[in-house]
Amino acid sequence: MLLLPLLALAAAWSYGQKQVLLKQRQVSITRGHKTTASMDCVAEGIPDFQSAYIHWYRQVPSKAPEQILYIGPGAISYDDHSYSNKYSSLKKGTNICNFTISDINSNDEGTYYCAYWHF
Repeated sequence: MLLLPLLALAAAWSYGQKQVLLKQRQVSITRGHKTTASMDCVAEGIPDFQSAYIHWYRQVPSKAPEQILYIGPGAISYDDHSYSNKYSSLKKGTNICNFTISDINSNDEGTYYCAYWHF
């Protein structure tokens, strides 16, 4: 049995005069019950969300966080091109970024979270 703890996070920081808040709901997947996991990152305080760069990371115990991808205005950029078969992301509406993991296996165990910063 494989348990993928997909951590719920809320991160806030100042961006100019505004505060940005990212929220994720806790999601836990057990292998055998699902082959795909999907989670949302809800952003508050980003003025032009569709132009924003939202980053997705994975962290496993005793290792540094690993960036998987980021989604910017109309495009996704993967840190490793092989990730494009495994992970995907899309922006929905004015403040939701969705992240999906396909074909879940034991190598996918970890904590996944979103991040934002302004270039």
